[in-house]
Amino acid sequence: MTADPAWTCASKTQHRSVLWGAMMSFLIGVFAAGSVWSEEETIVSHGYSFYGDLTYPADYPHFDYVNPDAPKGGEISFSALGTFDSMNPYTRKGRGGALSTIMFESLLGEGTGGTTAPADVYAEYYGLVAERLEYDVDRNWVIFYMRPEARFSDGTPLTAYDVEFSQKLILEQGLQSYADAVSKRITDIEVIDDHTIKYSFTPGISRRSLIEVVGGMSIWSKAWYEETGARLDESRLETSPGSGPYMIDTIDVNRRIVYKRNPDYWGNDLPFNVGRNNFDIIRVEYFGDENAAFEAFKAGEYTFRTEGNSRQWASAYDFPKVNNGQIVKKELPDGAPPTPTGFVFNLGRDIFKDRRVREAVALGFNFEWTNESLQFGLFKPRASFTQDTELMAVGKPEGAELAFLQSLGDLVPDEMLTAEARMPHTSSANRLLDRRNLRQAMKLLDEAGWAVDANGKRRNADGQPLEITFLLNSAGSSTLRAVVENFLSNLQAMGIDTVLEAVDASQYTSRERDRDYDLVFDQYIPFLSTGGGLQQFYGSEAAAFSVFNPAGLASPLVDEIIEASQRMETKEETDVTLMALDRALRYEFFMIPAWYNDSFWVAYYDKFEHPDVIPTYALGQLDFWWYNQDKADALRSAGALR
Repeated sequence: MTADPAWTCASKTQHRSVLWGAMMSFLIGVFAAGSVWSEEETIVSHGYSFYGDLTYPADYPHFDYVNPDAPKGGEISFSALGTFDSMNPYTRKGRGGALSTIMFESLLGEGTGGTTAPADVYAEYYGLVAERLEYDVDRNWVIFYMRPEARFSDGTPLTAYDVEFSQKLILEQGLQSYADAVSKRITDIEVIDDHTIKYSFTPGISRRSLIEVVGGMSIWSKAWYEETGARLDESRLETSPGSGPYMIDTIDVNRRIVYKRNPDYWGNDLPFNVGRNNFDIIRVEYFGDENAAFEAFKAGEYTFRTEGNSRQWASAYDFPKVNNGQIVKKELPDGAPPTPTGFVFNLGRDIFKDRRVREAVALGFNFEWTNESLQFGLFKPRASFTQDTELMAVGKPEGAELAFLQSLGDLVPDEMLTAEARMPHTSSANRLLDRRNLRQAMKLLDEAGWAVDANGKRRNADGQPLEITFLLNSAGSSTLRAVVENFLSNLQAMGIDTVLEAVDASQYTSRERDRDYDLVFDQYIPFLSTGGGLQQFYGSEAAAFSVFNPAGLASPLVDEIIEASQRMETKEETDVTLMALDRALRYEFFMIPAWYNDSFWVAYYDKFEHPDVIPTYALGQLDFWWYNQDKADALRSAGALR
């Protein structure tokens, strides 16, 4: 799913994935479901669907892609870069540890560590803590019927009162962008009995992302919060007991986090979990930089590596353990749309309010030279937020998409109706500085009022220099740094003063949250369906403070398209609006798209096994891979592991 193989700042990636995992559990999704209509015109189901049927029936034995006979046991370990000082990822304060949401479950389930489950279909979720749900045809309310056997890891029952408490806590103390959005959509939460809870929704709003939002929210122990006085908006290492298959074993701040499988996990035999959660131990090792992490992998200090550095993938795996088969190096298919990564403009900066300046800066990035000279020609240029899917806008709008855009009136610029969807510029692969693009960029800067002075520097009419600061995590990959440095050298050739500020992981997180940068290498989300999460990432309402909108994008056009997508009743109508959304996001031009890879690059010690067919939407190494004890013993006997 990752689209940025040079984007190897694991501390950033892990932090983002923790927040992403936390938010994905209650922001995004259209859950499909098989349904039964009753005389009262309510729907009772083992899942939820906006459109229609679930792939898996109510009596499914397990997900198709898992090995139901996978053995339980063993340890898998991976690396993270930088530091952490908190195990609470639901606040802007502190740096959350990797997988710090892994302990918590929701009424409708997800994969280990916030990934997708089931991973072979898109946007289909099934009951986990909830055995079934019931809702009226108009989706004015939903009732979840919970499994009475559900337990927290301390052995206490998980009840509807915990669900109610968790929902109210996230609204009162959670991330503001989520709390503001959801509080407007829920009118009432009613505990009917210990294992039944009802949500009522605001009349007159889209029925999208209502049931799925409340069904996907993490559940915490009410008793623990009341006994400890802990707050959700504070940085802390202590955590509420969770109900999930894994629990915290040990924490060594900035060095290591160890999770262990709960031997008394209440849901181990549910069809949802068959063939999953197979490792006894999941260990995360922290390192100060990418080089230290890679050397530690070679030495056997951790055992599984999802490679993100193209240079390392192409040239650094020629060492004995790979050559003799003790380490497996392979590419596995990734069927999900690539993550929209790239160089993000801080639209709050005055210099970037002029589109011509953004266009000129973009022309300084030479993907073709970068790919050939720094990335071994391994990547493709990304253009779209729905890259290589049926929702990717191509050419000029026509048919239903054109009609939809025309229906939005003056919100849609004429250019969007008549021009082809924005595509990245092309550059010469033979030299870093493409003269043709340089001339075009210089002309744009002249037109924008940034003239060249006697010293070759760009200044405006008031004599102020054109300066751009690029924020970079110093713990990240050397390849990414080289990409940025060469990009900035092209900007300097245009007369732009550039500053590369490489800061440690802690400073990087703090400054990124405060948007203390002009440019940053960051990411948004791809989408194959609509949902409340689109507003969190791309909408205006939370643009000023959302940690998921690093550009601060606030576009009335984008807002209206998102709203329209959530009013549509059929998948076909929705898809039309999402294609238009991709076109609009590319038109708004708040990010210089980078590159993508349609495979997972993995290297691991040969003691892990996986299904013959990797499902479309997840690599699943922590979820449905398993441990081979005989192979592990052989590696240990050979001295390959520490």
